[in-house]
Amino acid sequence: IQADGTDGNCVTFVLHDEDHTLGNSLRYMVMKNPDVEFCGYCITHPSESKINFRIQTRGALPAVEPFRKGLNDLMSVCQHVLSTFEVRPFLKSFGALL
Repeated sequence: IQADGTDGNCVTFVLHDEDHTLGNSLRYMVMKNPDVEFCGYCITHPSESKINFRIQTRGALPAVEPFRKGLNDLMSVCQHVLSTFEVRPFLKSFGALL
């Protein structure tokens, strides 16, 4: 991850080896934060796997904070989905034995 921005509350993060899967999911999670004024991403070129991810916050909140929170929240959601789908097949196979 690279960060570019002279103002701490408006930063463009460059994410390498990523695509719309992470970009759109992370944008959704970051925009849930009421202190975020703008959040968007673009893919520089279809042949490159690089995202420019821009966050602008209100007030003195550094843009890196909602970026970190968005990543952590997205990891929590993914972990919940994984654990839900890992448990259900186990319960169905266990129920079939009863």
